[in-house]
Formats: sequence, C-alpha cells, structure tokens
Amino acid sequence: MIPPVVTAAWLEDHRDRVVFADVRWYLDGRSGHQAFLAGHLPGARFVDLERWLAARADPALGRHPLPDPEVFAEGMRRLGVDDGDAVVGYDDAGGTVAARLVWMLRATGHDAALLDGGIAAWAGPLERGRGAVVRPGGFTTAPWPPQRLVQLDDLDGLDGVLVDARAGERYRGETEPVDPRAGHIPGARSLPCRDNLATDGTFLPPGEIRRRFESVGVRNGEELVCYCGSGVTACHDLLAAEHAGIGTGRLFAGSWSQYSHTDRPAATGEEG
Repeated sequence: MIPPVVTAAWLEDHRDRVVFADVRWYLDGRSGHQAFLAGHLPGARFVDLERWLAARADPALGRHPLPDPEVFAEGMRRLGVDDGDAVVGYDDAGGTVAARLVWMLRATGHDAALLDGGIAAWAGPLERGRGAVVRPGGFTTAPWPPQRLVQLDDLDGLDGVLVDARAGERYRGETEPVDPRAGHIPGARSLPCRDNLATDGTFLPPGEIRRRFESVGVRNGEELVCYCGSGVTACHDLLAAEHAGIGTGRLFAGSWSQYSHTDRPAATGEEG
C-alpha cells in the first residue's frame, strides 16, 4: 500500500499510475465544484463530499454519517476508479477535507494518499472545466470495517485515547458555530488537525507529529480514537498518526454533531 501522504515529487514519478481526486468542500457553503471548474490538477475527477462520502445529515447520526457502502462504491465507479487504482486526494485546506476520502479508501483496503500541500503543491499548469469523460470503473462494494470505527455507545468505557480534531476554541466550548451544544466529550484530548501542518500547508515532519500525539498520551500500542465536528477532519488526525508511524486508529464518524444531540454530558475548558 502506498503511504498515506505523498509529495508532488512522488506524483511526478507516479502520475501515470494514479487517479487524482479533487475533494474541495467548504463549511461556509461555497461550491467545491465551482472551485474545481476554475482550476484543478490535470486529469483530476471531482468528488462531491455530500453525495458520495456522506449520508444525509441526521441529528441521531451526525452531519456527515458514513454513506452506505454501495453509495460510496457507485461514486468511485462513476469517477472511473478500479479496485487496483491508487487514488491521490487533494483540496485547498491542507488535506483536512480530502482526508475523508483517503481514509475511507485505505480503511477498505485500497491504495490512497493525500497530496502533501494540496493543490498549491502542484507546480504545473492547472486544467479548467469539467475534464475528460471517464469510463465507469470496476470498484467493488465493501462493508465498513467495524475494527476501524467507534459507535456512540462504544464511548462508554472506551479503552484508549480519545482525540478531538477540532480547533481548540471549539474543544474548550468557547464557540460552537454549527452544533447545538458547545464543548467536548469528557475525557477527550485536544489535538487540532490543522496543527499537523506547517505554515506552508504541508505536513510537519513525522517526528514532530509523533511528539504531538505523544503529548496527549498516544503512543505505539495505545488505541487511538478520533472525532471532530462531523467525522471529516478527524480523518486528517488519523492519517497524520499513520504518517508518523503510530498506527491506524479508529474513527467516531458521528463525532460532535451526533454526540451534541444526545443528553450525554459535555465538558468545557481544557483537557478533561
């Protein structure tokens, strides 16, 4: 399997053997597809997060529940992806959105990676418009592996380190722009996904990422569980941990958007 994060230089050597996936999406409602049409990596296919990478929002399940496996597989087939293809996902947000696609593919045994630095890392000219029509792919439907997931009831007596990938102010409960309650799941540690990145939007060196995770108690052999607002950016922490050699971890896909609709307790302030 290819590594979870690859550089533009790696792509230059492998570009004829990978599928580029543009996974731009914006919480503020801007159109990722319009951004794609304005300029994307040559040959890239646009992946609609709301259509193919998430089920319909439901307070009981969260804002971006995992889709039915057949829906995901249909989306990949429409993009021309075959089971044996390696997919490199990118966005313009340091990989914090594209990580959802990459995690979903890797969790189901497919080759996939984030482009380190996203679209800005591509030195060549961008392609405009819809891009070429592709033949349907032969992507096989596969169930979500339960060993890579945590459900709401699994949080009771969780054995491992629970990590919150949202910005610190949301974790502390100082602000909550989307969900009905502010704060975090009691016992979770704050590890904002954007802090996996340097100022230029590329990943920090693996050793620095490892030290970040170790600072909240995550070490080799410790079970890591990640959540965020709706199960999207948490995938960035999971891929960062794998990139740093810590392991694969598990995703609480419902994340805070599911938890905050329950009557379970919420914590505010620093860790705890």
